[in-house]
Amino acid sequence: MTFTTDPRLGLPTVYLVDDEDVVRDALAWLLRSRRLLSEGFASAEAFEAMLATRSAGWPTSPACLLLDVRMPGTSGLVLFERLAERGLLDSRPGFCLTGHGDVPTAVAAVNRGAFDFVEKPFADNALVDRIEQAMAKSTTALLKQRDSVAVQRRLAELTERERDVMRLVIEGRPNKLIADELSISVRTVEVHRARVFEKMEVRSAVELANMLREHGGPRAS
Repeated sequence: MTFTTDPRLGLPTVYLVDDEDVVRDALAWLLRSRRLLSEGFASAEAFEAMLATRSAGWPTSPACLLLDVRMPGTSGLVLFERLAERGLLDSRPGFCLTGHGDVPTAVAAVNRGAFDFVEKPFADNALVDRIEQAMAKSTTALLKQRDSVAVQRRLAELTERERDVMRLVIEGRPNKLIADELSISVRTVEVHRARVFEKMEVRSAVELANMLREHGGPRAS
């Protein structure tokens, strides 16, 4: 497959964490040949030091990680577990780089959420194809996060009465029943309903309900 960058996001980056210079160099060269940027780290500690300098919203562009299972100091597997616990792999798929003897360990990591494992020596084209698939997954996750932030921002702009009307609208109540429950006129319901649709940037109650279901907003009871 050919991964296509999304103009709404920055350039994708592959983060390489491996204590062997030759492996990092080979991977970086391979990725450049497919027009993918990379950053290399010689240890889990070096990668975590880099993370400490980044904002909580990192990354804003598609990313994936290749972590060597066996390294001096903190192993790639321990690093993987730490990143998973912090939710940092949700939009940054993680691969485990492994030698033959570590395959069972890498398979176990996949079962715990790793995107895939890569056995050394790796097949160049197959590896980059999987990386591009990971980048596509990262892109989807980041765009969903952006959409969720936008939805929460729109919700925050609603007045308390608009939120009351919205809750009943997504339950499927007609305007007359909403007016009766809230002790307001049907005309007032119509005005609030129109404002909710305008602020939430939707055209129907179904579209509104689907948006809130997708992005964790208020739901029908």
